[in-house]
Amino acid sequence: MKLPAYLSASDITEQVGLALAEDIGQGDLTASLVPADTYSTARLISREAAIIAGTAWADEVFRQLDRSILIDWKVEDGDHVAADSELALIKGPSRAILTGERTAMNFLQTLSGTATITAEYVEAVQGTGVRLLDTRKTLPGLRKAQKYAVLCGGGHNHRVGLFDAILIKENHIIAAGSIANAVAQARTINAQVMIEVEVETLEELRQALAARADRIMLDNMDNATMQQAVRITNKQAELEASGGVSIEALRDIADTGIDYISIGALTKHVHAIDLSLRFID
Repeated sequence: MKLPAYLSASDITEQVGLALAEDIGQGDLTASLVPADTYSTARLISREAAIIAGTAWADEVFRQLDRSILIDWKVEDGDHVAADSELALIKGPSRAILTGERTAMNFLQTLSGTATITAEYVEAVQGTGVRLLDTRKTLPGLRKAQKYAVLCGGGHNHRVGLFDAILIKENHIIAAGSIANAVAQARTINAQVMIEVEVETLEELRQALAARADRIMLDNMDNATMQQAVRITNKQAELEASGGVSIEALRDIADTGIDYISIGALTKHVHAIDLSLRFID
């Protein structure tokens, strides 16, 4: 799967470098038990059904350790695999494979976990036309990686960070004096990015519409109120539902007629996929 514009190869290089430094420190003491001239083939398996994400990070782990290591991937990011599926064969110096094993699998299991839970949520709203968005509730240092994994699972990205869109929340409104003031100030800061306003009531919704916000986030509204919000908005702005969204409630929220649902659980409540790497010769 192609990397999105916000994620570069240098980002992956940097993330992997930090992860390897954290794990190896001054040197891998255990790998040194293996003779330096030993070569092995290892088989990487997913112990459970999953949507795969993170192969580029695994590639980079072994590239940084030893460029002679060869990885024969049987899958691509975004692929669905069944339990006990072979993901890759890894061949090269045994010491380097052993040193990189855990770091490579940490990236793969975490990003595949993010993609997998995203796919479950996406399936729950299939056919409604609603787009599911991630949030900024990501693991520190893995923001871009997890947002990429959301794409692998069929979801969509909200803003990457504080720099590429403006989301005016309750405290911003209080500090600015009103929704109108906050939106007007946002336009002077950067009129090119999306300006979104979080509202908690229908009256605040009307104020956001009058201020001509691009998107309006309906924060913790019940479904009946969201249906009213859709009628009031009448496509004057995009509408996004947010706040404690569970997978059980997802379909009913989608059926209110909103455009987006943002879900922190996609990146926050990650179940790491169970992977196994075993030497076969």
